[in-house]
Amino acid sequence: MPRTSKSTSNNQALYAFDAEQRAQHGIVCGVDEAGRGPLCGPVCCAAVILNPDDPIEGINDSKKLTEKRREALFEEITRRAVAYEIVFISPQEIDEKNILWATMDGMAQAVAGLDPQPEYVLIDGNRCPPELAHPAQPVVKGDATSASIAAASILAKVSRDRYMLELDKQYPQYQLAKHKGYPTALHYELIAQYGIQPFYRRSFLKKQGYWHGK
Repeated sequence: MPRTSKSTSNNQALYAFDAEQRAQHGIVCGVDEAGRGPLCGPVCCAAVILNPDDPIEGINDSKKLTEKRREALFEEITRRAVAYEIVFISPQEIDEKNILWATMDGMAQAVAGLDPQPEYVLIDGNRCPPELAHPAQPVVKGDATSASIAAASILAKVSRDRYMLELDKQYPQYQLAKHKGYPTALHYELIAQYGIQPFYRRSFLKKQGYWHGK
């Protein structure tokens, strides 16, 4: 089967899932995040309401797409979606609340920022933010199941990567453009060499024994 046919079939399946949810619940939005695992930088949460009458070809789990394809889809989604909202949660808030609850707060903020508001929320993962003002459903591997969640995963991933590229220009010694803040061997070597900056998640580094309150 040609690759384009497989891609189209997958796209239709993701949109079909959302169509089922809309038939039961009304206006649906998808929510996802990027950046829960890195040692530094924000976690980025996105919420998206797609237009069911204007499907975007190629939407998929952001991890399954090339950087070039994610960038192109980011532009398509932000141009053609009914509504979208992107929220950054700082390292300081992550340290204060822990990564789970900081992410939950970011997801709730992203949904609250949508205009129009959804009637039902699809959350990637196995739990929903308690602060949500709408009925919601967690969807495990949602970015490979729902077009709305997949779209949110793309917006969150591209937005965070762009943020880290800008941070890399200010702090080139950390090579953030290469590892995006994730805990690679190279990143740990650079932290040991140059120390930490305000954009690091101190709670993460404490767990790894890289920060002792200095």
